[in-house]
Amino acid sequence: ELKSIFYFKPDNGKTATGKDYWLFCYLANGMNVKDMVYLRWKNIQDEYLIFERAKTERANRTDPRPITVYLTEELNDIIQRNANNKKMPDDFIFPIMQPGLNHLEQFDLLNHIRRMINDAMEAIAIELGISKKVTTIVSRHSFSTQLKRSGVSTEFIQEALGHTNKQTTENYLDSFEKEVKKEFAKKLTSFKEDFEDNDPLKKKLKEFDYPRLC
Repeated sequence: ELKSIFYFKPDNGKTATGKDYWLFCYLANGMNVKDMVYLRWKNIQDEYLIFERAKTERANRTDPRPITVYLTEELNDIIQRNANNKKMPDDFIFPIMQPGLNHLEQFDLLNHIRRMINDAMEAIAIELGISKKVTTIVSRHSFSTQLKRSGVSTEFIQEALGHTNKQTTENYLDSFEKEVKKEFAKKLTSFKEDFEDNDPLKKKLKEFDYPRLC
């Protein structure tokens, strides 16, 4: 599903922009939309994007750690397609947030961009036949799940997501872990299927059509 989304080519600019922002969040350590909107050019340092989460809980943290994202070719392409023309250090990377807005106006603007991304991804999901919701929150969960499936440690994922509590990261991965455990449990008796398929008596019995019990 991620592959089909990545290679999907939208037929209008608004959907294309929404897809780009969704993929940017996914590829940039499962970044929150709020963090993406507030990114500035000074956050780009050589080959890396370094930022602190804009989440309100940060005010209660004693040691907020900056998040470091390696700027892959895909991330650079998205920036090039959508970047703000102004590239001074304090200018925003994406032409979304505007200087001088009060808190309420910023809040409304963030909600608007989230809806725009989610609407675009909903249209793409329908086009691709994806039944799951593909929201901005899903991009963050997808990032952590893909890393976990690749064998990356929970501690690394915790740092990449900017979680101060390991339990928060484990909650993100909880549903994935349960599915993996289910598949592993099935593998414990996978020999039954092989045995039944190769057992001559089982094969013979399958040739008869037994009446069903009501």
